[in-house]
Amino acid sequence: MDTILKAARCLFAIVGFALLYGTPAVAENDQVRFYNSPAAAAAKLPFSQAVRVGNILYLSGVIGVLPDKMELAPGGIEGETTRMMENIGTTLKANGLAFDDVFKCTAMLADMSKWGAFNKIYVTYFKPEHLPARSALGANGLALGAQVELECWAFARN
Repeated sequence: MDTILKAARCLFAIVGFALLYGTPAVAENDQVRFYNSPAAAAAKLPFSQAVRVGNILYLSGVIGVLPDKMELAPGGIEGETTRMMENIGTTLKANGLAFDDVFKCTAMLADMSKWGAFNKIYVTYFKPEHLPARSALGANGLALGAQVELECWAFARN
């Protein structure tokens, strides 16, 4: 019974927040643009690499796959993290953005004990005074057996 009450309270809190602050919506004059590289389009993945709604570019979770392949980069967590960040940079650039435009990331690691190795590479892609807000969680399995996945949001000034 306590579990049901807790769940009900949580639901009411979410609904109350939405009623008080409103829910995100796309105005009729806002553009929604979907992005996939030619390689991603050819792979017919069940998601878009990125979607731009208004001034926000939402990047899908990215893993360290080699360009134009569905194969993880060699080199363990370090190799995968480097390749993942390069893949993110490619998607940002294709949309006229850069790492300076990223304001939020969510990191998923298959093994949280490798957090330090991930962080060591991750921080090199951002200016020290311009680190995005970030959440992190341990995951019980990532696509293709990846060790790390990163999802990002970026602000498009134009």
